[in-house]
Amino acid sequence: MKTLFRYLWLLMAGCMLAACSESEDENPNGPTIDPVDPPKGVYVVNAGNFNASNASLSFYLSNERKAFNEIFVKANDYKLGDTAQSMAIRNNTGWVVVNNSHIIYAIDLATNKEKGRLTGITSPRYICFLSDEKAYVSSMYSDQITIFNPKTYTITGTITVPKNTAIAGHTGSTEEMVVIGKYLYVTCWSYEKTIVKIDTSTDKVVATLEVGLQPASLVKDSNGKLWTICDGGYEGSPVGYEAPVLCRIDPEKMTVEARYSFAKGDYISKVRINGTGDKLYWLNGGALYAMEIGAESLPTAKSLNADGYLYALTVDPKTNEIYVADAIDYQQAGIVYRYSAAGELLDSFYVGVIPTEFCWNN
Repeated sequence: MKTLFRYLWLLMAGCMLAACSESEDENPNGPTIDPVDPPKGVYVVNAGNFNASNASLSFYLSNERKAFNEIFVKANDYKLGDTAQSMAIRNNTGWVVVNNSHIIYAIDLATNKEKGRLTGITSPRYICFLSDEKAYVSSMYSDQITIFNPKTYTITGTITVPKNTAIAGHTGSTEEMVVIGKYLYVTCWSYEKTIVKIDTSTDKVVATLEVGLQPASLVKDSNGKLWTICDGGYEGSPVGYEAPVLCRIDPEKMTVEARYSFAKGDYISKVRINGTGDKLYWLNGGALYAMEIGAESLPTAKSLNADGYLYALTVDPKTNEIYVADAIDYQQAGIVYRYSAAGELLDSFYVGVIPTEFCWNN
């Protein structure tokens, strides 16, 4: 009864906004637009339930307040697969990473139709592009980063990342990536503790930095510094359990310049940064927090008075508007809330099951 009441309240609240978002359009495949000028907006990657093969892709046009759901299956007549994780864009092509299906789809952003795919990568997580002909894929259950050619959809090599945790069955883990100059920086997440620095001209690991238990998100600020949050693991973990920390890193020297400690048991995730690179955002226990990059201490108050348990986060790189997603009960359609940079609720729209990541094309 409590879940039903909450669902009905969210539905009513969304429609009481100045303009309740439309979720359908005459074109079931999404916006119709010239292929040389794909639609500008944000894609929502909906993970779906593990082993249920109900992952999906949504798209939102903020200037028209229109949301388009299931755009991949409507365009291709087959589903994304099991547990979509992330999406990246280059040259009007969207690359959708489907983790548990071990597949990456390349789609035409004007039509949402598949152009090609990569297969055979163990538990792919995120893509980072170096050029039109070279990109990297991280993996949750492997100590190897995969190198591929986006033009030919072929795997061209791998990079073995050193593990610093030795437990039975652990095969290594890499997560989010950032390129600065000729170097690729990678967080080593599940059961790991390090940031890895790779020379992209040789694809060799040149340095590692221990930051804390399980670093995941990675962003670059306006001063050229890197920021990551180490989530601290979980109670009963074979590699320990500790308080999460937010770290500022000098990528050239590979040193931790500043460390901000949370309380043990805090659940920290999704570190993101605004378009000007001077303000950080993250989720803690389902609430949004923000901090200027020059702050000396962590904020004590949350940044939004949002209902629900926030599960995903992004910041519009042009407007600094904030998008947060609530997966509700992890079974039904999730909901995304759009806020102004000042925290005013502007819009809301329904997406797929378990909205987990966003990808901008603007």
